[in-house]
Amino acid sequence: MLETSVRLLRLLSLLQGRRDWSGAELADRLQVTSRTVRNDIGRLRLLGYQVDSTTGTAGGYRLGSGAALPPLLLDDEEAVAVAVSLHAAAGGTVTGIEEASLRALAKLQQMLPSRLGHRIEAVRAATVFVSSGAPAVESGTLTAIAAAIRDSEQLRFDYRGGGRDAKSVVRAAEPHRLVFTGRRWYLLAWDCDRDDWRTFRVDRLRPRTPNGPRFTPREPPGGDAAAHVVRGAGSTAWRHQARIRFHAPESALAERLTPAAGLLHRVDDGTTILETGGDSLYELATFLGSLNVDFTVLDPPELRTLLDTLADRYKAAAR
Repeated sequence: MLETSVRLLRLLSLLQGRRDWSGAELADRLQVTSRTVRNDIGRLRLLGYQVDSTTGTAGGYRLGSGAALPPLLLDDEEAVAVAVSLHAAAGGTVTGIEEASLRALAKLQQMLPSRLGHRIEAVRAATVFVSSGAPAVESGTLTAIAAAIRDSEQLRFDYRGGGRDAKSVVRAAEPHRLVFTGRRWYLLAWDCDRDDWRTFRVDRLRPRTPNGPRFTPREPPGGDAAAHVVRGAGSTAWRHQARIRFHAPESALAERLTPAAGLLHRVDDGTTILETGGDSLYELATFLGSLNVDFTVLDPPELRTLLDTLADRYKAAAR
C-alpha cells in the first residue's frame, strides 16, 4: 500500500481530473479499501479541500470549491499551458493583471521539474507578442461585468461615446455576454433605456455599484452573441461594408481568418460567404487577393468596379 501522503496526492489528482467518482472506482485506482478512501477523503477535507459526497447506488465523490484556494495538481501539459498563458497575459489587453500574472508564473516555474522549465523557456524565448494597438481594459471591469452576467443582475455604468469631446452618460443594461474579437472587448447587453440589444465597448465602460435588480436572461439576437457582436462591431468600425462569396469550404477560410476579419456563413461544402469590410476599397481588394482563394463580390458594386480597374492595370503590367 502507498504511503498516506503519496496516496492523498494521487487521490487529489484523480478528483481534480474528473467531475464524479464512485468510492469503488477510487478504491480500485488506489488499490485500497473503500474504508481507506473514506478516511482519505476526510483528511483532504481537513486540509481545506471541499469534497462533496452522495450516498446510494449512484453515490460517489466530487471535488467542490471551498472557502480558500488549496494546492492545485497539474500534469505536464497543463503546467506548460498555464505557464505560457500567464506569460501572454502579462502583456495582453487586460490591465491590472500583469503583476499578478508574473507572480503566479514565478511561483509555477519555481516548482516545475527542469524538463518542463526548459520547454516553457524555449516557448518564451521563441515568442514575440505584438501589441494589437487596441485600448486595454481594466481587469476589475471585466470581473464586475462577468459577475453581473453570472448573477443575472442589471448592470449600471458610465459609458463614454466615441467622439473626441464625448461625455460619459449613465446607462443601465441587462448584460448577456463578454465577447473578445482579438482586438477589443465588447459587452452584448439588453439596453433598458432603449428597450433593445446594444453592443458596448468595454474600454469605454465604467461599472457603478451596487448592481440593479435581477432579471430573467433573454435569448440573444439570432441565438449567437459572438456573431451579433462581430457584425455590429464591423458596421461601426468599417467605412465600407462587403459581402464576398468564396469558392472554398468554411473550414479552409476559418484557418486563415481571425474573428476580427468578419463573419463566415457556410453555404454548402464548397461555398462560403464572408461579411467583412475595410477603411478603403483598395484595402479590401488587397485583403481579398492576399487570401489566394477564388471569390465573387456580392456587395458593394464599387468594389467590383475597382477590381475591374485593377485587373486591367495588372494585365497591362504583365504585358
